[in-house]
Amino acid sequence: MRELRVCGAALLLWAVSAHAITPEGREFVAVLRELEPVQCEKRKLRWAIVLADAEKRSAEAKELRERFAALNRDPRTAELEKRLAQLEPRIRDGQGRVRDPEDLEAISGQQRAAFYRCE
Repeated sequence: MRELRVCGAALLLWAVSAHAITPEGREFVAVLRELEPVQCEKRKLRWAIVLADAEKRSAEAKELRERFAALNRDPRTAELEKRLAQLEPRIRDGQGRVRDPEDLEAISGQQRAAFYRCE
């Protein structure tokens, strides 16, 4: 019973903190989630390109670079990345720090989770 109460309290704290971020922070995290599959694919391609270059497999490296460029040319990806670029100044202050610490925590958590899901 005690475990259930502790779990419930943790869930309540998480729910309250999830609403504490700014609307811009929420949108930033949502865009990151939408971009996650593309960013994961790009990360894998970068690694494969480096390995192909190191192993002097130039034909494979060229093909991988073309696939990477195709991901960048995708209109939906470009639109989402542009939106992230528009949101970033809104969540940062003049010195490059995040205005709301809750935003930083949410964005950082999303990026960490995406990194480990990509593996």
